[in-house]
Amino acid sequence: MENNKSMRNWLEAFQLSHPLVIAGPCSAETEEQVLAVARELKDSDVSIFRAGIWKPRTRPGGFEGVGEIGLKWLQKAKAETGLLLAVEVANAQHVKLALEHDIDVLWIGARTTVNPFAVQEIADALKNTDKIVLLKNPVNPDLSLWLGGLERLYNAGIKKLGVIHRGFSTYEKTKYRNIPEWQLAIELQSRFPDLPLICDPSHISGRRDMILEVSQQALDLNYDGLMIETHCNPDKAWSDAAQQVTPDALKQIFIDLKIRKATDDADDYNQKLAGLRAQIDEIDSKIINILAKRMKVAEQIGLLKKEKNVAVLQSTRWHQILEKMIEEGEQKGLSEEFILKLFKAVHQESISHQEKVIREK
Repeated sequence: MENNKSMRNWLEAFQLSHPLVIAGPCSAETEEQVLAVARELKDSDVSIFRAGIWKPRTRPGGFEGVGEIGLKWLQKAKAETGLLLAVEVANAQHVKLALEHDIDVLWIGARTTVNPFAVQEIADALKNTDKIVLLKNPVNPDLSLWLGGLERLYNAGIKKLGVIHRGFSTYEKTKYRNIPEWQLAIELQSRFPDLPLICDPSHISGRRDMILEVSQQALDLNYDGLMIETHCNPDKAWSDAAQQVTPDALKQIFIDLKIRKATDDADDYNQKLAGLRAQIDEIDSKIINILAKRMKVAEQIGLLKKEKNVAVLQSTRWHQILEKMIEEGEQKGLSEEFILKLFKAVHQESISHQEKVIREK
């Protein structure tokens, strides 16, 4: 997939002085509910009205969306408010119906992105469309899978492309419903800087009280927009009630968000920034040297274990290190989440070095 500035044309056509906002209920439930939410969002910073028409559920028996009838409700909302429309599509039939009802934005959900066959089916159905197509990250943190989905859409002649970062599933207990893994989205952004990047704080947080926090972090990382689930009565929502906000709460989030400048041309800013970055570069070099020394010690431990025929993995010792590092990290202002990720990576690299010397004759 080529990187070119034309990928931003559809976003720039909105001529917004603020990040793009896509908002609306997780699911279209009734015609009255759809119209009520759309009316509340009409005179706000929302540019695109979203609603789930088909809802993939993990297990059968739950609410799986109202289906085609909901598209007619969305058409009424557009006619009354002028808001553009966005729905999720998971197969060619969904695409056909969405196009027949003149939906402006189609997004592919995380559960669909993991299936290249499904993405290709959607790409074929959308071939050479002028619609905006957004691809959510796959459920698992796999950048190649995310990029592969984009390539399939791009190769189908779809030029109005963008991606939605909605976080990744994990078995670990964290404050997030889906852990952000910001570095993956940043890596995608660095490879394709002209590809619009939208954050879905509703699915990342899973809690309405965290929407502002996650949204602010996304904007601080130069995201182009936000997709936020909004419902007039969130507690009574038929799906994902805990992560939806009211239209009034959404408007307050817009007020509270701080929009950062991309950069500053002032000489004093650039001088200070250059000095601080030089410090970072020096510290990073020291970190690499320290890690290299640590792995040399790990290799010596591996040789000792080989000599005494002792297993490489020592679980008790590992948990003692982890507990100690979490405690020391918290004393120095480092989060438990960061310490866990850092030392799990360091531990895995140490195991690899030990195994290497043990295998050598």
